[in-house]
Amino acid sequence: MLKNNPVMKKLVETGEERVGKLAQQLLSNEKFVSAVQSLVSGSLAAKGTLDSALRSALSAMNLPSTADVEQLRSKVDDLERLLASVESKVDALVSQKSPPKK
Repeated sequence: MLKNNPVMKKLVETGEERVGKLAQQLLSNEKFVSAVQSLVSGSLAAKGTLDSALRSALSAMNLPSTADVEQLRSKVDDLERLLASVESKVDALVSQKSPPKK
């Protein structure tokens, strides 16, 4: 209903134009871009510090971190593949060596 309204269409088009111009002005402003870059780098540094502190806290409580769990999961997957390979080889040997049944 509102999509077919010409007044609403004009308002949306005007709003899109103005937002586009504002975004273009902001992105062409070196101070704004610099501020955004410093915010992003600061937040990444804070995340790194938080991750490190969390790993230390988990280690102190003798609890595994996400990386520890992923490493363990990878090792278990490797062991499962190895076991499946061994099982198939054993099955092949057993079927080769077994005498025909009467």
